[in-house]
Amino acid sequence: MDIHIYDRILKLRALRNYEKRAVSATHVDQLIEAARWTGSSKNRQNWSFIVVDDPQQQIALADAGDFTDPVRNAPLTIALVQEPEGYEFDTGRLAQNIMLAADALGIATCPITLHRDEVAAKVLGLPQDRRCRYAIAVGYPAESAEPANFGGRKPVDEVRFRNSYGR
Repeated sequence: MDIHIYDRILKLRALRNYEKRAVSATHVDQLIEAARWTGSSKNRQNWSFIVVDDPQQQIALADAGDFTDPVRNAPLTIALVQEPEGYEFDTGRLAQNIMLAADALGIATCPITLHRDEVAAKVLGLPQDRRCRYAIAVGYPAESAEPANFGGRKPVDEVRFRNSYGR
């Protein structure tokens, strides 16, 4: 077992403060490649990605959600588009792969929910049969970047059951 990778997974946190510099094209390509290789239901890969780096476009996209300051503050946002017959479960897998790949590259990320799908669709110019409910704010971590402190994790005995709920 590669303890280093396991340790990185346990320590992955959303960061919301970024340097002002642009994310390099090489890093963007690497993040999209990591996303592209994410597993999906029946290997359908019913997704696409919109890399948003225009500040005005990011502000407009941020208006599609309620807690979207990371999108306003990041130099880049990756919008995760659910294609026809796509699954939200697969979109969650995409988000986690992007976040883990970014962490490996020294890049900070924060997952974002876009609560108003219709606003996100209009901002992104999506066809009617596409949906963008989630995005990832991306940037190099600012020196002051610290994960939000929402407390640790629940004890394992509160979340793990065997064979049926509550046991």
